[in-house]
Amino acid sequence: MKYNPPAHISLDVFFEDKYLLIVNKPSGLLSVPGRGEDKQDCLISRIQAEYTDALIVHRLDMSTSGLMVIARGKEIERALSILFQQRKINKKYIAIVDGDISPETGEIDLPLITDWPNRPKQKVDFKSGKSSQTQYRVSNYNNKNNTSRVELTPITGRTHQLRVHMQSIGHAILGDELYAIKEVIGKSSRLLLHACYLSFKHPVTNKIIEINSLPEF
Repeated sequence: MKYNPPAHISLDVFFEDKYLLIVNKPSGLLSVPGRGEDKQDCLISRIQAEYTDALIVHRLDMSTSGLMVIARGKEIERALSILFQQRKINKKYIAIVDGDISPETGEIDLPLITDWPNRPKQKVDFKSGKSSQTQYRVSNYNNKNNTSRVELTPITGRTHQLRVHMQSIGHAILGDELYAIKEVIGKSSRLLLHACYLSFKHPVTNKIIEINSLPEF
């Protein structure tokens, strides 16, 4: 599929100090460069054009929009990486999924592993998969198009975790070209998944950083 990133007008910066940035990544933009010269335009390259000390700490899928923490310098990169490893950075996502979810709150606990013949896809594998948990809460149900708006809280941070977990319980995310059936893909022109919330203790100032970002959908 041809890479066609959104036009770059300006960075959407939610927080900035001399140690780190929190920015909003648009859907359709890679977090880091991909393979090939046509995939060099990405979030981190756009940020580094303005902040030369910016370093990537974590990623969002190309199709996912929302909040990302960016380190400024190697020392902060290490400190933030440790916070992610220790699960001390709290994240929440908003998604629109297919169908009416019951019960309205719960936890999905399904182990995940790379589906090697079909990379970059992931799959549930009870024998070899890594432990993976996602909490969900339904915000509302749209009877007109049979979709639910849900808040997702990843306890672990596996590749495509939210997308696979929702598909695995029969409620794929709208516009998900990797995991949804054709009918569900066709309900949206983009993947309806947005990283809407981040909170953590600043690794230098020790202040609690709490950022919210509303999705476009």
